[in-house]
Amino acid sequence: MEAVQANLGGFKVKLCGAIQYMNLFGVAIGYTIAASISMTAIKRSNCFHDSHAKDPCHISSTPYMLAFGVMEIFFSQIPDFDQISWLSIVAAVMSFTYSSIGLALGISKVVETGQIRGSLTGISIGNVTQTQKIWRSFQALGAIAFAYSYSLILIEIQDTIKSPPSESITMKKATLLSVSVTTVFYMLCGCFGYAAFGDLAPGNLLTGFGFYNPFWLLDIANIAIVVHLVGAYQVYCQPLFAFVEKHAARVFPDSDFINKVYNIPLPGGFRPYKLNLFRLVWRTIFVIITTIISMLMPFFNDIVGILGAFGFWPLTVYFPVEMYIVQKKIPKWSSRWISLQILSGACLIISIAAAAGSFAGVVTDLQVYRPFQSTY
Repeated sequence: MEAVQANLGGFKVKLCGAIQYMNLFGVAIGYTIAASISMTAIKRSNCFHDSHAKDPCHISSTPYMLAFGVMEIFFSQIPDFDQISWLSIVAAVMSFTYSSIGLALGISKVVETGQIRGSLTGISIGNVTQTQKIWRSFQALGAIAFAYSYSLILIEIQDTIKSPPSESITMKKATLLSVSVTTVFYMLCGCFGYAAFGDLAPGNLLTGFGFYNPFWLLDIANIAIVVHLVGAYQVYCQPLFAFVEKHAARVFPDSDFINKVYNIPLPGGFRPYKLNLFRLVWRTIFVIITTIISMLMPFFNDIVGILGAFGFWPLTVYFPVEMYIVQKKIPKWSSRWISLQILSGACLIISIAAAAGSFAGVVTDLQVYRPFQSTY
């Protein structure tokens, strides 16, 4: 919001803030669903192994969402959780672990069967209707956009980097490297996963049970996902937490409930824990709300598509493009200005299509879904 304020100002600042914070709220829901699915998959893989795949092992995801919510309530009370230096290292290791396992299993499946399944045009008409295929294709655009959702917190991350050299220089190098590496992994995992299973490819290679063995390797991958998402939930929510708490302190400067900090002594020579009652209540309520919504609508692929579609155009394309035009003083109707507007317009169309496909998926899922009774 501060970047938009400095470059564009006016109503766009509030619009940017509303979209960003709504998206961060949605990401918390998406991560809760994803983590619970991985925890469920660990339980199912062990069940399959013990029963030699004779038991369908249908398991409700609700208890696992509750468990994830309890963990997040605890971690949300750690001040400046996003400033913990080793957190990014843990996240990177976990990402590399589960991505590598998914890729290795996809490659091994292709080698085992000796054939590349699927086609360049995607799932065959017959397995799905033509309309369903169109909606799913649009939904996939939203999932791809969500996969690059780091743009939501890119500036916040840049603000934590030490200088010299300039934070922007460091961030440009980091962005180029991270986008290149993650894109290679995404493409390889997606292509080999589809090559391994073709039209029967599950929505999530590590939880859709295209793979059953080695079950212990699947467990390691899903544990890595859960560990990653526990931290990622907090990192993505920190800007939202900070915004609400700063706004409350500004509106009620004399309130002890909002502003007073109590020092709680800790054993073992640790520094006293700084307890703030408003932070305790507000963050706990936030986690409870995201957990309840996750239990009501545990449709991971659809939710991911909606989030990706909702945040992609305004936060990743529109505002950055408009700020770039202002900063570089690009003349209106010049060839560069027209090219940037074409880029922005094309991305807007993609976002609308992705949102339509994802909402269509939610409508389809709701026709057969019963709240709090989801099983995998």
